Amino acid sequence: MNLEQMKRMKDGKGFIAALDQSGGSTPKALLSYGIAEDSYSNSDEMFDMVHKMRTRIITSPAFDSEYILGAILFKNTMNRTIEGLPASDYLWEKKGIIPFLKVDEGLSALENGVQLMNPFSDLQGLLKQAINKHIFGTKMRSVIKEANTQGIRQIVEQQFDYGKQIFEMGLIPILEPEVDIHSKQKEECEKLLKKEILNSLSKLDNNITLMFKLTLPSEANFYRDLMDDAHVLRVVALSGGYSRKEANKKLSHNQGLIASFSRALAQGLSVEQSDDEFNATLRGSIKSIYEASIT
Repeated sequence: MNLEQMKRMKDGKGFIAALDQSGGSTPKALLSYGIAEDSYSNSDEMFDMVHKMRTRIITSPAFDSEYILGAILFKNTMNRTIEGLPASDYLWEKKGIIPFLKVDEGLSALENGVQLMNPFSDLQGLLKQAINKHIFGTKMRSVIKEANTQGIRQIVEQQFDYGKQIFEMGLIPILEPEVDIHSKQKEECEKLLKKEILNSLSKLDNNITLMFKLTLPSEANFYRDLMDDAHVLRVVALSGGYSRKEANKKLSHNQGLIASFSRALAQGLSVEQSDDEFNATLRGSIKSIYEASIT
């Protein structure tokens, strides 16, 4: 575990850029960037295009460690290069930005009001690859749609069980039990989720450190007690489908909570933009998210 990266993640100002759309969400990310599905004929071509998009973001002078603490990649990006360096090494060595890896393999069908993560095909093998690529931590997502106590408990137990395995391998896990922003029971879901998280934190061995990526809460400063827990390195927020303006507004009402935005970060970027236009748009996006993260 890189102690310099650990200190920066604990004490640094900024946010985490989520660049981890995988197979299922990549077409939507490309479409938002101005690349239609008929522009590629297979998954290899699709991933080539999304890598060019991400390379353009990461190599932009606007994508800077003054504002960005870390970036979440997915496996395909981790296994590619940027300007001749492995993507994760480019982030840290050239940009001073901490690399994370999305490790989950998608969602199971809805049951008990939630979608658990699909079982891992080879978690240990993937974590070994991540370590070899100098990845600092991981992220894994599941989704809560209803205020179902049993389902939410299952979500938290699964996240913590895998999180402990990941920490034992020497990586910092980001647990992401996302509450759907469209849920009619969003606030009640958040209350049940926090109760289960606090209960699981109370049972952890003292040496375990982890992070959380959570939906922007209905109540301001709702996750303050999680941030204060000795096991928790950082709590970050997902935009969850909110526009950047709305996500930033909600984030600014939560002291200590920082962003880990995906769609909100890339909003307004287009393949048709000149480099100057692209960099200016990205710079404005990054600065606005940074300001909301340090409020």
